[in-house]
Amino acid sequence: MKMNANYENLQDSYLFARIGQKVREYKAKNPNADVISLGIGDVTLPLAPAVIEAMQRAVAEMAHEKTFRGYGDYQGEIFLREAVQNYYAGKNVQLELDEIFISDGAKSDCGNLLDIFECPCTALIPAPVYPVYVDTNIMAGNRIVYANGSEENHFLPMPDYAVDTNLIYLCSPNNPTGAVYSHAQLEAWVNYALEKDAVILFDGAYEIFVQDELPTSIFQIPRARECAIEICSFSKTAGFTGTRCGYTVIPSALQRGGVSLNKMWLRRQTTKFNGVSYITQRGAEAALSPTGLTQIKENIRYYQQNARLILDAMRARNIPCIGGQNAPYVWLKCPQVASSAETRHTSWAFFDHLLESANIVGTPGEGFGLDGYFRLSAFAKRENVLRAMERFPTA
Repeated sequence: MKMNANYENLQDSYLFARIGQKVREYKAKNPNADVISLGIGDVTLPLAPAVIEAMQRAVAEMAHEKTFRGYGDYQGEIFLREAVQNYYAGKNVQLELDEIFISDGAKSDCGNLLDIFECPCTALIPAPVYPVYVDTNIMAGNRIVYANGSEENHFLPMPDYAVDTNLIYLCSPNNPTGAVYSHAQLEAWVNYALEKDAVILFDGAYEIFVQDELPTSIFQIPRARECAIEICSFSKTAGFTGTRCGYTVIPSALQRGGVSLNKMWLRRQTTKFNGVSYITQRGAEAALSPTGLTQIKENIRYYQQNARLILDAMRARNIPCIGGQNAPYVWLKCPQVASSAETRHTSWAFFDHLLESANIVGTPGEGFGLDGYFRLSAFAKRENVLRAMERFPTA
């Protein structure tokens, strides 16, 4: 028996696992420290009342023989797929029900989608970006090329026709930078994918945070149905980080080599996935109802205000930063950190400095593929954001 040697090419631990370990070690040495976390992007507000009520009704149904539910539809219950279909109609995007696949979250589908592609292949991944894209492709043995984001391109890298690829990962709004592609920029990516016969994996997990006249779905772009898959989540949209529900849209028009990717994904799901619980799907359906959308958007506004407070605090300290407008993250340039040996501005050095000097936890940019930068999350209680910003050091 031989093991998957590609795992040897991974970093020793997942980014957020390493952060958790460092914080635990610090607390063990400093048990009275008042540590405020603006690091891992977990939500802090409770589920919306409409979601709770729907899930409670679903639980009650499970207590009676006539309304009890066992295995559901592999692709997701029709009532939830109809709710997603209606939600997209509000974006002027028309979807067929069999193009929507309900899942237990965007993170799972980001990795599992590699099952339907021949590996090894070449994946084009923007940097900085969510580390799951990189790690899952390393696990699959794929070749990775990067589209580098920088201050010069506003952390929105554009296609380079000199680069050949099979898969293209796009995240808009971006995690960690908060940058959002325009319609024209996404159209350039769609044209590039069509030219290269590549498939775009579009992560729209934070689409509900977009306030400006910017695209919230790749399918708002002409011809995207011929080259793109969209992955979305209820985790940040409706606070389902502990409840687990998401969905992936694979258009029926998307084919490669004469094969339907929609049918391939359905075959994969019917073999390897038994679906999301009925109770959870009822909650997700309620989140997309008119009442539910009103309630969850109120929570989104709360996080948006947190992001503005962080953004204002960074600017007041003359710390270069972006994000915070159309996303729950603020991406900042690390201030220099003095040590006994040198002056450094690496992201892990700043992480240690921030934790030790101000008892604040953030996320080092190195974990997203770009050292010298740092991510702060708005997913926190307002009082904690205010206290953290009072403590935050100047540049």
